Parts: sequence; C-alpha cells; structure tokens
Amino acid sequence: MTDPPPWAFEKPEIHPPDPSWAARGAAVRARIADLLAPWLAEGVDHIGSTSVPGLAAKPVLDVMASVRDLDEVVAAARARLEREGWCYVPPDLDVGAPWRRFFVQPDETGRHRRAHLHVLPSGHPRRTAQLTFRDALRADPSLAAEYTALKRELTRTASDREAYTQGKTEFVHRVLALRRED
Repeated sequence: MTDPPPWAFEKPEIHPPDPSWAARGAAVRARIADLLAPWLAEGVDHIGSTSVPGLAAKPVLDVMASVRDLDEVVAAARARLEREGWCYVPPDLDVGAPWRRFFVQPDETGRHRRAHLHVLPSGHPRRTAQLTFRDALRADPSLAAEYTALKRELTRTASDREAYTQGKTEFVHRVLALRRED
C-alpha cells in the first residue's frame, strides 16, 4: 500500500471571499463537462462555498457531475481525468459517501487541494440537496454569514477534515428543512 498523499490530511482553512472563484468554477465545470460528456445525465454544477458570491471558504472548488453509471465513469474516464491531474479516491477511503465517486485535483505542489469532483448517479437526492443549499446561501446574506461563522469556528475546533465536515451537518439540515417549508 502506498502512503496517502499530503493533501489527504490538509487541515481546512477558511479564506476571504475571492471573486475569481466564480470564473475558476465555471472553467472547471466546463472542462469536466467535456471530459465526462459521454456519461453525463444532468450536467455539471459548481457547488460548495466557492460557488456562493461573497462567502468565505476553503479555496477548493467543488463541482458535481450527474452521470448515468458511476462505475462506468470510473472505469472509462478515470485515465482521462488522471491525465488532467485528478486523483481518484476509492469508495472505501471516501468515508460516509458510498453514493458517489470522488476525485481530488491537488495543486502543483501536491500538498493542497485545488478542486473536488463529486460524481453522483442521475436522480440522486444529494444533487438536489447540494443545489438547494447553495441557492439558499446565495439568496440569503444572513444565512451565508451564519454559515461563515460556523465554518470559522470549526476550523479552530475540529480535529480533522471529517470532523469539520460533520460539524456543518446540523446547519445544512436546518437550511434544507427551511427550504422545504418555503
């Protein structure tokens, strides 16, 4: 077994909002759409905090691709993605997310994450939840500010990346519940 890459243990760090995230997200989204075109179902979306204008975030772009068959994408497109610098994270290492296939694109140093690719099966409820959460933050600056405060607190208190992500879960569920009530 090989040693895990340094980016696997990178501690989350929140950066001030960066207006370039939108353009970078659009570029990554478009490139992934080209690379995965034969397998796409519902397209590719820029999600996560970098997709919300004015929101402080980890400077890691998250894109989500909806495909017809997860395993077919891994089998047929993995080499294509790897040539573009994407590293596949097998399901047994992608803790708590058996419903997706996950790729990380590290920076030139190999120490920091530049982007994440979440590959989901067409029609999966997680896609709707991701887009609903993103759009709720875009529409409500006070909600976005509350989320920023939570993320900053978690970067101080969470022991690792998984704890940081877990610490956001209650907030995300609350926002999604609010949106269902609207």
